[in-house]
Amino acid sequence: MITVTDLSLILSGKTLYEDVNLKFTPGNCYGVIGANGAGKSTFLKLLEGKIEPSTGTITIDANERMSSLNQDHFAFDNFTVLDTVIQGHQELYRVMKEKDALYSKPDFSDEDGVKAAELESKFAELDGWNAEADAAKLLQSMNIPEKDYQSLMKDLPEAEKVKVLLAQALFGNPDILLLDEPTNGLDVHTVEWLENFLADYPNIVIVVSHDRHFLNQVCTEICDVDFGKIQLYVGNYDFWYESSKLAAELAANQNAKKEEKIKELQEFVARFSANASKSRQATSRKKQLEKITLDDIRPSSRKYPFVKFELHRDLGNDLLKVEDVSYSVDGKEILDHVSFIIRPGDKVAFLSRNTLAITALMEIIAGKVKPDTGTVNWGQTTSFNYMARDLNANFNNDELTILDWLRQYANKEQNDNTFLRGFLGRMLFSGDEIEKKIRILSGGEKVRCQLSRMMLQPANVLIMDDPTNHLDLESITSLNDALKTYPGSILFTSHDHEFIQTIADHIIEVGPKSLVNRAETTYDEFINRPEIQEQVDKIY
Repeated sequence: MITVTDLSLILSGKTLYEDVNLKFTPGNCYGVIGANGAGKSTFLKLLEGKIEPSTGTITIDANERMSSLNQDHFAFDNFTVLDTVIQGHQELYRVMKEKDALYSKPDFSDEDGVKAAELESKFAELDGWNAEADAAKLLQSMNIPEKDYQSLMKDLPEAEKVKVLLAQALFGNPDILLLDEPTNGLDVHTVEWLENFLADYPNIVIVVSHDRHFLNQVCTEICDVDFGKIQLYVGNYDFWYESSKLAAELAANQNAKKEEKIKELQEFVARFSANASKSRQATSRKKQLEKITLDDIRPSSRKYPFVKFELHRDLGNDLLKVEDVSYSVDGKEILDHVSFIIRPGDKVAFLSRNTLAITALMEIIAGKVKPDTGTVNWGQTTSFNYMARDLNANFNNDELTILDWLRQYANKEQNDNTFLRGFLGRMLFSGDEIEKKIRILSGGEKVRCQLSRMMLQPANVLIMDDPTNHLDLESITSLNDALKTYPGSILFTSHDHEFIQTIADHIIEVGPKSLVNRAETTYDEFINRPEIQEQVDKIY
């Protein structure tokens, strides 16, 4: 158990939170949410002891082991994959290495024998004899081939490094598991495996994530960083989001009868209780939800950017035809004779286990890169707007302010300070922020700038390569809602499950051997139907 008492934190003269009192108990998964800069990752560092609070205490039960997801992908470059995983249990790894070093001594003494016996006892107590088998089981679950277990971490592709570091955090079933953005860089199958793993995890899990589907699948409670406080709310992310909206509506309608408000709350709770997560904690969570009162829910202080894409003109009969496209990088073919047709109105999610391949395809479609072979033909009535994965693609002049950067893309009617300031204000760039130099913008700010540019330039086709990367939950929600209602066609990539599920009506997965092309198929159908996944396996 973790008990947080009267905690406050002041960093660089700014109070992140104060008077925080929380209790984290085994069998629950806590999702930490909050606006960018609210202090979500910092809170995990406080729990881990990497940062000291300004006031207050964090108490963890004696003998409880804490593990966290390492964010440094190069920290274990000179260790084997198997050793890297086992290092998730530092005490076990220390005993194992000390024992091995002792036995390898050429002048093994009686004193060494006594020490070895002590280490053997400790090793057995820590379940050391099963360590390699347990580590291998985790790696196998993440589809890391056995031939790589003795490879050095520095020799692994980035996608596999991410999985190994996740396996390290999970190794040995720690009593307290801290995960900061655990789904970043993971393929859909590993994310699904992790969801199932955490749904039945018997200990404490505290996770920071911008993946709404993931939070909904694993969380029993939401830890909301807002108003300079940290509050716990029972339920998953959707329950928190909908309840905060309901609270705002109730607050705005103070004249309504209390009985009507209570009835509305009861209907709301009943709807979410009936749709509980598949986790084994669902029954106890339902009981907690049913105890919620009007005073338990609050409106959020979050601000959501206004995102809406206008249609340039209606599409004609033809949209896009890609024929026999191949493309190589450093002599290795990553696209092999790719062909497909996109119809007007289609909203297409492109998937691949190779991020490089899918980004290359998007660049070829957008005319930024020429294929080695093949053709890309757009319909005569199409006009597209493209957002690249590389955030710097449209930020070449570091000295421009946000206002002057956006001015480059405005037409005569739009090129007015009052209009542009108001436009940027709706995208959460307010006051003096619009005078910030683009060279110092964060990733999320650059994405919001790119979205602003696209909104100023109406088109009937949007091409977006992983647009939710770097965005906070509020911006992802606004973008998601805008694309759901956009009347034109959308070609996009994403790692966000809910984003793909709620937007795409057409899925194309591109592998090194071919592609799987499924029109009128949702994302959930695509990944859950065995016959489709059999097709997918054949293209890799």
